[in-house]
Amino acid sequence: MAAYFNEMVGGESGQVREHYHAFDAWLQRQPPERIERKRAEADLTFRRVGITFAVYGDGAGTERLIPFDTIPRIIPAHEWTALQAGLAQRVQALNMFVHDIYHDQNIIKAGIMPAQQIVQNAQYRPEMQGISVPSDIYAHIAGVDIVRAGQGEFYVLEDNLRVPSGVSYMLEDRKMMMRLFPELFAHHRIAPVEHYPDMLLENLRSVAPTGVNDPTVVVMTPGMYNSAYFEHAFLAQQMGVELVEGKDLFVDADQVWMRTIRGPKRVDVIYRRLDDDFLDPLAFRPDSSLGVPGLLSAYRAGRVTLANAIGTGVADDKSIYPFVPDMIKFYLSEQPLLNNVPTWQCRKPDDLSYTLANLDKLVVKEVHGAGGYGMLIGPAASKQQIEDFRRRLIAKPEGYIAQPTLALSACPTYVENGIAPRHIDLRPFVLSGKTISMVPGGLTRVALQEGSLVVNSSQGGGTKDTWILEE
Repeated sequence: MAAYFNEMVGGESGQVREHYHAFDAWLQRQPPERIERKRAEADLTFRRVGITFAVYGDGAGTERLIPFDTIPRIIPAHEWTALQAGLAQRVQALNMFVHDIYHDQNIIKAGIMPAQQIVQNAQYRPEMQGISVPSDIYAHIAGVDIVRAGQGEFYVLEDNLRVPSGVSYMLEDRKMMMRLFPELFAHHRIAPVEHYPDMLLENLRSVAPTGVNDPTVVVMTPGMYNSAYFEHAFLAQQMGVELVEGKDLFVDADQVWMRTIRGPKRVDVIYRRLDDDFLDPLAFRPDSSLGVPGLLSAYRAGRVTLANAIGTGVADDKSIYPFVPDMIKFYLSEQPLLNNVPTWQCRKPDDLSYTLANLDKLVVKEVHGAGGYGMLIGPAASKQQIEDFRRRLIAKPEGYIAQPTLALSACPTYVENGIAPRHIDLRPFVLSGKTISMVPGGLTRVALQEGSLVVNSSQGGGTKDTWILEE
């Protein structure tokens, strides 16, 4: 793999980058035994709080402690300002795109995107055609995965618009760093993130149905066996709203109600953390016991807001990703501020030929895949894995995209043998309501295995606190 950008150390001279100077000086003064003691304290605290996630296919057990690294990822203010502008632009265009495809479909009429890319997409919901949603917002919460490559250029790796997760880890990582090393926060001007739950609640209240002045907001979870249940409960608690399951809600006369010990209470905004398929057994999967019968009817009547909206997933499909720069130009008449990773669409014969000829050099992903599953990382794959994947690709080329194997940037990380660089990405969380807002930073995920580019927590990745330095 090509040389990667080191977040802390720059250039051939190996000098510590300016925005890391103060932290590096502090780190040099720390006795190793103090750092080790603090790391053990973090593990113990996370275990007590119950911050776990599922690692599928791991014979060691389904629930694992979140691996947390005590060396922060630091981003200077000017870089964050540029990132923030690009993120806001991108999410605005994505919201306009989802509204367009469920209404006039101007982007298809203009010949920018083929109709089959939409109507044949598994996440497209024809039931949403012609439905108006408050403020035309579909992706109220978006998690946009950002990577850094080359000489430090930022790229968008993917857009997560269905039920993006990870924000609780961002908040808990910051809380942990402030607890372990309060002196660092006394000597650095680090932008705060702890107000995210307040921003989220304000955002959700702002998109309540028309005429509702004091909306009731709930967080809807599939239940305690979901891998992100900790986050569902955490956000409900932090916002001061009820955490509900489908069985706690019912629909009467196109109005959603919550069962309480004082009788039914009207629900106006549902921050739902389960997929479209399971929301309403009368409209989608009839075997779903997780949803609320009649919910789609109440939604269509404009009596409840769902965040994120039904059908939003069509915009975070990897087959749609290559079109996002065109969306920005089409809807906003602007040039994209953040670049996509170059992408080959395997449904195109020429792109498929190139991909098949270069499988050992490329990353190939399922268009509906998530969590790092269903993908091939060519340079790290065996000949047998490549040939197995080749057969799958030939059998269903429209189900895949391919991208170059980026040399993701790396950040110093504590590993068994001391401190070593590990590859990272960044997931900022963008809130869309009356305005677009985000807390400074996001969740930095780190691939803990040497040489690995897979940062997903579901495959053993860890997390770091992300510092945006204030000027």
